[in-house]
Amino acid sequence: MVERWCVSTPNDFTFDFKVHKLLSRHAADVKSLPPSLQRAVETDAKGKVTLSLKTERAVLKEVVRSVEPLREAGKFGAFLLQLSPVFSPRKHELAELEEVIGQLGSLGLVVELRNRNWMIGDQLRATLEFFRKREVALCLVDAPDREHFTIMPSTINEVTDPALAYLRLHGRNAEGYLHGKTVAERFDYDYSDEEIDELTKRAKKLAQAADKVHVIFNNNALDFAPHAAARMRAALGQLANAQLRQAEFFR
Repeated sequence: MVERWCVSTPNDFTFDFKVHKLLSRHAADVKSLPPSLQRAVETDAKGKVTLSLKTERAVLKEVVRSVEPLREAGKFGAFLLQLSPVFSPRKHELAELEEVIGQLGSLGLVVELRNRNWMIGDQLRATLEFFRKREVALCLVDAPDREHFTIMPSTINEVTDPALAYLRLHGRNAEGYLHGKTVAERFDYDYSDEEIDELTKRAKKLAQAADKVHVIFNNNALDFAPHAAARMRAALGQLANAQLRQAEFFR
């Protein structure tokens, strides 16, 4: 499958690769693992994989192997470790990520924390220090303006890896984000032209502190993400003009 991705995309296309949910501290069914690993891991009574150091290393090895075609083709950008909101500073430590960082950091790694408590108050400084010391990109976001523990603050623009800044745009639909039952409902937001201009300026500022900036539109209802991305590319001078709306293809 990954080899087909390489063949079917333009030469300058870049893939960012979200790692397996077990590494992200989400509950993972044993059948979600590669067949070669399914019999070698421990599970609980519900068939969920128990995350041990041995299992973590085995999954990491498989993740690295999976992207080899992308790396050989020069199309690999970075791994994205999108942590579960239950990974909080009250119950966990960032040091628990050392194995993942050790295996993936040198290849390019972005960590998206999804518990707000990592990024507020006195904890913020310690969080930034942790990622700066390891030169791992901390995912920056645009999200609804709510102080809910699952919504990360959009005001933080700290670059922790001089090689890469990573800006993930979730939209600003607070009701959908907090109560949506599907991905499309959670990220149902169509950025206005004024907001695209605001985000473009933010990306340009990040580019002053990092060699590369990856901007990922995650407002993935209808055609909202590709339409927003096209308008940002036009604002950056990468396209002559934004593409026409294609919402009818997504209904």
